[in-house]
Amino acid sequence: MTATVPALSVGPALRRWREARRLSQLEMAARADISTRHLSFVETGRSRPSPEMVLRLAEHLDLPLRERNRLLLAAGYAPAYPQTALTAPRMASARAAVRQVLAGHEPYPAVVVDCSWQMVDANQSLTIFTDLVAPDLLAPPVNVLRVSLHPDGLAPHIANLGQWRAHLLARLARQVELAGDAGLAALDGELRGYPSDGPEPDVELPGPGDIVVPLRLRHDGGELAFISTIATFGTPLDVTLAELSIESFYPADERTAAVLRERSRR
Repeated sequence: MTATVPALSVGPALRRWREARRLSQLEMAARADISTRHLSFVETGRSRPSPEMVLRLAEHLDLPLRERNRLLLAAGYAPAYPQTALTAPRMASARAAVRQVLAGHEPYPAVVVDCSWQMVDANQSLTIFTDLVAPDLLAPPVNVLRVSLHPDGLAPHIANLGQWRAHLLARLARQVELAGDAGLAALDGELRGYPSDGPEPDVELPGPGDIVVPLRLRHDGGELAFISTIATFGTPLDVTLAELSIESFYPADERTAAVLRERSRR
């Protein structure tokens, strides 16, 4: 017989999130405009919060929509935010918007990922990266962090692997802290076990001439340099949309831009 760990009830779950955000009861109560007594009663289970109170506290804890739904369920209420498959008819406008962004970014690479860093979509120019990766790492579901840092992935081709690896792991660590997701924590542990051929800075500091952390890729006997931006839906009310991110890569120098333009003409 397999033992199961019971889910936290809403009060202890709220307390856990408050402590994870390093907030005292007084600070949390002030943010949510309620009394510390009321908050204490909610956290200890002496008072059952209304759905509105759960969502108010979740909002001031800056919780993802998925976690807000879990808190509502823990309090005995229905989830407030739908989670719709991206392929569903009602998501047609969102799919079109994503494809428009991807197509409009050509001839530069762009990729869409979910909250677990699984690749959802990409434009054709992403092959500048994926052509360097072992085929088994590109079998669905494709995890872009694993592809980036695995020794059979992009890692051997990254000239500044230590710097780029530290940047990606710092992003993942912040996400683990924000979401408290066990799957992301396991991914973080896996990636930190991969080898690196360069020093990893504890703090991201700019190198000579750098204004962002670049991705420097060895390519055809030379080096390409990229900077990236991340776009999300501005006002998502669906869990799926809230968890999508579009990372767009731009050339950081003219040589990289020229290589990408030439590839698009083939």
